[in-house]
Amino acid sequence: MIYEIVILAMIAAFLGMRLYSVLGRRAEHEEEAIPTRFEDGKQAPPPAAAPVRRQAAPLPRPAGVVPAVERGVQEIAAADRSFDITGFLEGAKGAYAMVLEAFWQGDRETLKEMCDDDVYAGFDAAIAAREEAGETLDNRLIRIEEAMIHSADLDGRQARIAVRFVADIAAVTRDVDGNMVAGSLDDAIESRDVWTFSRMVDSPDPNWLLDETDEG
Repeated sequence: MIYEIVILAMIAAFLGMRLYSVLGRRAEHEEEAIPTRFEDGKQAPPPAAAPVRRQAAPLPRPAGVVPAVERGVQEIAAADRSFDITGFLEGAKGAYAMVLEAFWQGDRETLKEMCDDDVYAGFDAAIAAREEAGETLDNRLIRIEEAMIHSADLDGRQARIAVRFVADIAAVTRDVDGNMVAGSLDDAIESRDVWTFSRMVDSPDPNWLLDETDEG
């Protein structure tokens, strides 16, 4: 009997040791930390981002051009590759000053060069009336406050661009003896005009003619 108990105890001990060896090893494996990509102290580079498609920024609109007339300006530029809206506006301001000065001084030759026949005829008639009355103008263009494209269109091969000018002008009218009869050189008056310039886009002459004047 004692012998059988000893045998059973030895068998139980053997099974216990086997069970411990299996469970103990499994526990040890379960306690082991799962290795990660960051254990080596070096952060893995982030995945490459998909390229972002960026739309090209629109070209800035030149000063003096509003959206409502931009299409006409683009049509003129397409028909005449040498056309530059910024240069045109600078030229228009110079023409505005020259035509006004020529009119005030009665310079018909300059007016004839810079205006079409109808506009020139209007200036010529006004100068003739002034001369008949024995009056002269002693006007001064103080400054051009604004020069803005008012309209632009291409009719066939003829380009027409209207520019709205806002300017300060000191106006004085003198009689035949030089006496001041109207106006003042000390008080400038704001003048608003819309002048239309035209040019054939295929003409070798780069100059624009003044073909219409109106109050703005």
